[in-house]
Amino acid sequence: MTPDRLLAYYDRIADAPDAIARLRRFVLDLAVRGKLVAQAAGDEPGAALLKQIAAEKARLAKIGAIKKPKPLPVVDAPPFDVPSQWCWTRIREISSDRGQAEPTTDFTYIDVTAIDKENGVVGDPKIITVSDAPSRARKITRKGDVLYSCVRPYLLNVAVIEDDFDPAPIASTAFAVVNGHGLVVPRYLWIALRSPFMVECVEASMRGQAYPAINDGDFALLPIPLPPLAEQHRIVAKVEELMALCDRLEAGRAAREAARDRLAAASLARLNTPDPDPATFIPHARFTLNTLPALTTRPDQIKPLRQTILNLAVRGKLAEQNPTDEPATDLLKRIAKIRTGPHAAKEARRNGKADVSSLRSDMPLPVGWRWTNIDETALSMRYGTSTKCEYATPGVPVLRIPNVSDGVVSLDDIKFGPLSEGEIRDLALNTGDLLMIRSNGSLDIVGRAAVVTSEADGMAFAGYLVRLRLSLANTKPEYIWLALNSTDVRDQIERPIRSAVGLKNVNLSEFGALTFPLPPLAEQARIVAKVGALMALCDRLEAALTTGAATSRRLLDALLQEALASPGAGLDTAA
Repeated sequence: MTPDRLLAYYDRIADAPDAIARLRRFVLDLAVRGKLVAQAAGDEPGAALLKQIAAEKARLAKIGAIKKPKPLPVVDAPPFDVPSQWCWTRIREISSDRGQAEPTTDFTYIDVTAIDKENGVVGDPKIITVSDAPSRARKITRKGDVLYSCVRPYLLNVAVIEDDFDPAPIASTAFAVVNGHGLVVPRYLWIALRSPFMVECVEASMRGQAYPAINDGDFALLPIPLPPLAEQHRIVAKVEELMALCDRLEAGRAAREAARDRLAAASLARLNTPDPDPATFIPHARFTLNTLPALTTRPDQIKPLRQTILNLAVRGKLAEQNPTDEPATDLLKRIAKIRTGPHAAKEARRNGKADVSSLRSDMPLPVGWRWTNIDETALSMRYGTSTKCEYATPGVPVLRIPNVSDGVVSLDDIKFGPLSEGEIRDLALNTGDLLMIRSNGSLDIVGRAAVVTSEADGMAFAGYLVRLRLSLANTKPEYIWLALNSTDVRDQIERPIRSAVGLKNVNLSEFGALTFPLPPLAEQARIVAKVGALMALCDRLEAALTTGAATSRRLLDALLQEALASPGAGLDTAA
């Protein structure tokens, strides 16, 4: 597979999850398999290079520059086939470290934080005095060495020392120092140590749980494919070329995504304006709906679109108004009569703000609509039981926070509580009730609500929930749910939140004060139907984007497998 072939498919694979990161790993994988560049018949084979390394290590050991190397077992079961001029060996057969020493003067300290792992260099070492030297500052290292972090090696903190540091550098004992004696290209070692093959080998040898690490003995035995020295240089040059290509592809993709995000955000912001100009709103809405499919390329971009739909719904911008609809004021009058009638719920809470419309002038409403709040709209509000519930305890099913999901009540995870007859009567749920989460460790969860369906009739609910009982003849619970999830109401919910013992809480008074626009009953039904249809479109768009990403991933997988199966060079431009 040539770069031209890869680029020909790039538009189709670019949306695959981690496409560029996977391409980078793939380049390294091809490099250590001998599939990245062509082999040259005149290159001195790796076996001969291995003998030169052994001779150099013996010379250095004789003069005391390094310890006498211990014999290592041969790689008798090569992990994969390599070109005939290559050979399999072990890390410490082609390298050595420089030993350890306590610093006696100021030194340049290289610890893991100094490693720029993406570029494979030492980025920010610190000059430290002897008196401040940490106990781990022991590893002698020099220009040309490769540092490999043996602590949490899956983070791939690997770097080549490319500079002469003044004062002389000392590395942390967290590193293995790999010195190829001028016979192994440092950058080739960096490539091999970061390759997917080596990552698998290291993970198989790691020990420990909190800080997994590979010890010196296991590191020494890691198998590594050794190409001829000339081919090492060609591999390094090709990797640098292809990584630069990946950089350009990544930068181009980031720029395109940023431009799409800005345009989509600007388009949605126009629609979310509380009081849009009627003369420009319709053109803006049409433009946004026409361009969003082109701007939306990732599933995560659907969330702001859903939020915009909810915001438009509760501002009267989604469904048509009908002047013959009974106005919301009449609905609220009937609700007030029910609340004060002989059968009014005893737990009803009223905050005395009868004319809520006078509190909100920031967003004009359509004819027939009226500002209201939960306290004025709900027949009653109450907390749930504090009785401890268990899965195996006989008793009444009790809904909890996990049962409030995606606007409906989920019955997948039910506990039971030994409730008294009074609690069973007072906490029984009815179809059309709303359950709201009043307390949770996550701010996003507080205020989340669900509409109770007939399957949950008669069940009770736990203390971290609030039940809103509504007049179904005057309000649509599904519309109230939409209003509670609008940006305007979410802002109100998050404003009064208090923390206690790590929990975020909203009490009944604060819930009751939440203001929102109430349309006529007939329009509530039209809004709910319209939102349902648009959310279904969002579902299909999200599914299509997810499917597209999965298709891109499969195509990328196929291209990578094709290159690995090819007997020739995978991404080389010359035969």
